[in-house]
Amino acid sequence: MRFADVRLAGLSWLLPEERVPSDGLEERLTPLYDRLRLRRGRLELMSGIRERRFWPAGTRPSGPATDAGRLALERAHVAPGEVELLVHASVCRDFLEPATASVVHHGLGLSADALLFDLSNACLGFANGLLVAAAQIDAGQIQCALVVACEDGRPLVEETIAALLADPRIGKEELKRAFASLTIGSGAAAAVLVPGSRAPHAPRLLGGKVQAATEHHVLCHGDRPEGGGGPLMETDSEALLVAGIDLARRTWPLFLRELGWEGSPPERIVTHQVGVAHRRALLEALGVDPARDYPTVEHLGNMGSVSLPLTLAQALESGHVAPGQRVGALGIGSGLSCLMLGVERPRI
Repeated sequence: MRFADVRLAGLSWLLPEERVPSDGLEERLTPLYDRLRLRRGRLELMSGIRERRFWPAGTRPSGPATDAGRLALERAHVAPGEVELLVHASVCRDFLEPATASVVHHGLGLSADALLFDLSNACLGFANGLLVAAAQIDAGQIQCALVVACEDGRPLVEETIAALLADPRIGKEELKRAFASLTIGSGAAAAVLVPGSRAPHAPRLLGGKVQAATEHHVLCHGDRPEGGGGPLMETDSEALLVAGIDLARRTWPLFLRELGWEGSPPERIVTHQVGVAHRRALLEALGVDPARDYPTVEHLGNMGSVSLPLTLAQALESGHVAPGQRVGALGIGSGLSCLMLGVERPRI
């Protein structure tokens, strides 16, 4: 997939104010830790995550997603009525039906002519949304698209802790499979996409490459437990890491070839933020200098579909990506899929 000239005219991100340290979550698990004779500190040791953020209890994803979308439109100098496509692309949704995109559409006051829908693909949802929007712009079907997402880790973390404390049969193996759920954080992001003629100085979305290894779909399952309650997730973290890194290793040379970057890899990297061990293994497998990366996972946790766009936006805003430099935005989603996108910051 390559695009002639599609620009990220407005990138925005929002974070909740509440900070939730890993040792605070483990303190709540003290009865389980005492029964299993475990020391606190395992969560940060295994994931590298010191803290994550949570939205206030009862927050619906459409709220922060709408706020992030409004901010992105302001930064892009685009009026709500100009948006012709709205994609809500996070795992979290207000409800099963209707599409959360309809709530965001109403909140932003978008045109009745705008196409809108939810798109969900685990942690790759936002990146997939960018591809769908860019393809329509590149084909000349539309002139402006908005992709939004909001992930809320609080319900998953709260339900996981409650489930771990409620079942006396929980052992070390069950706790291990639940640990990934405790790394989840919250955040929101949005991106406005337009043709290059409308925003010649904005970062350019060049294209990308996708590879799948769906034989590994059994390694991470999230669902609502029988009898109701919030969502629960079970993850074979070690197997998922190995399979994901292997898939990324296969995707990387195909990605470089797709964008004509063979022999000249991008100067900067942003990755979907899962954990410190995952980041280290990924960069090592691809032969990428860690200094090229922009990590956020230590203080924000795994924000699902929001991790990749938020990290990209922060890397651009911080100056980590200089004018003229290229960025490889690397995403891996349970399922298992890998999507790598190329972004270029134009010279001023």
